[in-house]
Amino acid sequence: MELSFPWPMSQGEWLAWISAVATLLLGVFFLFAAGTGLRVLRLQTTPAHPQALAEIRGRMSGFYLGLGLSAILLAQPLIYMALGFSWAFTAFGRLVSMLSDGGGKPYNLALLVVEAVLAALPLLFAFGLIP
Repeated sequence: MELSFPWPMSQGEWLAWISAVATLLLGVFFLFAAGTGLRVLRLQTTPAHPQALAEIRGRMSGFYLGLGLSAILLAQPLIYMALGFSWAFTAFGRLVSMLSDGGGKPYNLALLVVEAVLAALPLLFAFGLIP
């Protein structure tokens, strides 16, 4: 089996690819700068539990790296759909939190917009709305 890098060929595929690259870059950021990543997300570890960084490096970066890299290397509509649905449910979870936990702050609103855009780009391509 030959593995080649599938370069995006259409406008919709470019949009989906951009979302995949952004996901991959977030994964790299959380893997190598977990402490900074926590601060950017306005979270912190406690001195008694430094192992919390393993959650960022493992769970967050691993998921972002795996899904982003899979979308880039395989470039299949169903993989892009999985990427889009993942970001859509991330945005939905943030929206639920904003409505039920009183988190309707500008920071959360900005991240909601970013997550919605990262969801829309691959979904528009996967559903054929942008060829």
